[in-house]
Amino acid sequence: MNGTTAYTPPTVWSWNKESGGRFANINRPIAGATHEKDLPVGKHPLQLYSLATPNGVKVTVMLEELLALGHTGAEYDAWLIRISEGDQFGSGFVAVNPNSKIPALMDRSSATPIRVFESGAILQYLAEKFGNAFFPTEPAARAECLSWLFWQMGSAPYLGGGFGHFYAYAPTKIEYAIDRFAMEVKRQLDVLDRRLAERRYLAGDDYTIADIAVWPWYGALAKGQLYESGEFLQVSEYKNVRRWSDEIAQRPAAQRGRMVNRAWGQPESQLHERHDAADFETRTQDKLDTPK
Repeated sequence: MNGTTAYTPPTVWSWNKESGGRFANINRPIAGATHEKDLPVGKHPLQLYSLATPNGVKVTVMLEELLALGHTGAEYDAWLIRISEGDQFGSGFVAVNPNSKIPALMDRSSATPIRVFESGAILQYLAEKFGNAFFPTEPAARAECLSWLFWQMGSAPYLGGGFGHFYAYAPTKIEYAIDRFAMEVKRQLDVLDRRLAERRYLAGDDYTIADIAVWPWYGALAKGQLYESGEFLQVSEYKNVRRWSDEIAQRPAAQRGRMVNRAWGQPESQLHERHDAADFETRTQDKLDTPK
């Protein structure tokens, strides 16, 4: 199917059939919980409920970077939310994030727990909580950081929900849709590549929450790690994005953050839950899967 079959939308859309594709079993046009399920609570003030998708990786990288700076208050419990199984529609999760998307954070460090949802909001919240870590205070630099942070929030839906969906997950390949979103994704990569030709990091010379937000999406894409689309998008063209991506990938905190709540790939790269720094050495799946 090349997407040229005519389709006339009805006067009123109705949800009368499964949408098809990889995530059809969790797609629905209404919000709210589908079942009662409390969320677990660990020993640390910060409780993260997530999965190591690019949006989830943003927050675990941030937390690991904060710990690397010596912010002991950033210790956290990370609980695995299996979105393909509908964990995000449990009543406990919906109470933390009414939008039923990962990641979701509960800060229990004060008498009244604070919920934070949406990955960009979590990054800014954590930065401000820990003394503006990775978040410039000089007005021009702060504005630049926030501009790139919100650029990512607005751009990534075209990459994930647009290009990724139609290129990798849709039940049929629709030429128009793939071409439309491939064009936009390559334009976005060009935006980044031009910026990173001028500066070491997105907001300037310093690594910030803007880089932490953009790297799991566009850094992975530029290295050919998203949707098996590297050759299709010719990502090798974006040399400045690849340089920046490689530099961040060398940071130990980024390496650890990418492992947390990861439930696929090589067993040694998967840390389904994180409750202590020692878990990286003792509780990756290769350790847990080894017969005693």
